[in-house]
Amino acid sequence: MLTLKLISEETERVIRGLKKKHFNDAEKAVENVLAIDKRRREAQQKSDKIKQETKQLSSQVGALMKEGLKDEAEKIKVKVQNLKQTDKELQEKMENAETELRNALCAIPNIPNDDVPEGTSASDNVIVKEGGIMPEIGDDAMCHWDLCKKFNLIDFDMGVKVTGAGFPFYIGKMARLQRALEAFFLEEARKSGYLEVQPPYVVNEASGYGTGQLPDKEGQMYHCNEDNLYLIPTAEVPVTNIFRDVIIEEKDLPVKRTAYSACFRREAGSYGKDVRGLNRLHQFDKVEIVRIDTPEHSYESLKEMLIHVEGLLQKLELPYHILKLCGGDMSFTSAICYDFEVWSAAQKRWLEVSSVSNFESYQANRLKCRYRRAKDKKIEICHTLNGSALALPRIVAAIIENNQTENGIRVPKCLVPYCGFEMLDNNNF
Repeated sequence: MLTLKLISEETERVIRGLKKKHFNDAEKAVENVLAIDKRRREAQQKSDKIKQETKQLSSQVGALMKEGLKDEAEKIKVKVQNLKQTDKELQEKMENAETELRNALCAIPNIPNDDVPEGTSASDNVIVKEGGIMPEIGDDAMCHWDLCKKFNLIDFDMGVKVTGAGFPFYIGKMARLQRALEAFFLEEARKSGYLEVQPPYVVNEASGYGTGQLPDKEGQMYHCNEDNLYLIPTAEVPVTNIFRDVIIEEKDLPVKRTAYSACFRREAGSYGKDVRGLNRLHQFDKVEIVRIDTPEHSYESLKEMLIHVEGLLQKLELPYHILKLCGGDMSFTSAICYDFEVWSAAQKRWLEVSSVSNFESYQANRLKCRYRRAKDKKIEICHTLNGSALALPRIVAAIIENNQTENGIRVPKCLVPYCGFEMLDNNNF
C-alpha cells in the first residue's frame, strides 16, 4: 500500500498517479485518508496531554495525604479516574482510526511510474520490442486443441469429467514436455543467480494481504473455507511472503528467488473463443522469479528480469513482442509492468505468457519488508519485483501451433535434452 508519508507530503502527485491508473474518486480517497489521519493525530495529542496531566495530579496525592489533606487528595483521585476514563475512550478512538486508516490505504492502488504511458485499456499498451521469426505454416494449419486431439496429447474432456472446464489432463509425451519446460525454466533461472525454493500451494490470509491479492482479488482465488486458506494464484505470493516482517541487510540485496508451482485461478466469467483450449485455465504450471531490492537499484533489477524472460523466448524459438502497459491496463499493485506475448500461428493472435512488474515500495510496505542501510544503519522499505519465467499453457499452445507438421509437432532444440525426444506425435510413450 502507499505510505501515509507519501500521501501527506506528495498529495498532488498521488492524485495524478491514481487518475493515470483511472482509479475512481482519486481525490475523495486521498482526502478520506488524510481526514482519518487527522482524527487519529488529534486523539493522540489529547491522549498525550491527558497522560501528562494525570501524571502531575497523581504525584500530588501522596503529598496531600502526608499533610492530612485527605479530602483534597480524594478529589484529585476522582479527577485522575475521570481523566483515565477519557484517555481510555481516546485510545479506542485511535485504535478505530488506525483500523479505518489501514482499510482506506488498502483500497487505494499503487501509483504508476512516470514512464507508464497514458491509456485506458490494452489497446493503449505500447510495443517496445519485437523478436523472433514468424512461422509459415499454411492456411490449413490446425489450432492447438485440434492438434492435441489428433496426436492424443491433452484430454480436455477428461478434465471436465473429473473436475470441470479449465482442468485438462496432459498425456504421455505432453506430460513429459510439461516437466521439461519446468526444468528448463528453473535451470535457466538458476544460471541467472536465482535461488530455487519449493513453496506451499496454499497460503494464509496474511500472505494474500501482503502481496495485494487480498482484499482486491479474493473473487479470483480458490478459498478453503474451513481452514481459511487460499490456493495460490502464482508462486509470487508464498515466495515474496518469505520476507514478510523481515529486515534484510543491504549487502544481501538484491535477493533473487525462483519457484515452480501449480497456479489456481477461478477466472470467474471467462468464456468464449479467447479462452478455448490452453488459452485460459483454472489450474496451470508456472515458474516465477522474484526480487527484493533497494529503491536505487530496483529498476536495474527490472531491466535484468526483462532480459532474462526475453532470453527464454529466444531459446524456445518463439516470435514475441514486449508491451509496456498503460495506466488503465495495469494491476492494482504494480508501479510499472511489461507483458510478453508470443504469436499463436494457427489462432493468428498474440498470447500473453509473462508479466514482469516492479511494485516499488507498495507490496513491501504491506509486507513490512525492509532493509538496513549499510552507511547509517537506517531502516528503509524495500522494493519488490516479480515476473513469470514462464507460464506454461500459452507457451505450449504456441509451441504446438508454430511447430506443427503432418507427422507431429517439432520440439524446440533447447528442450530436447530435458524431455528426451524431438517430436510430439502418436508414439506417445
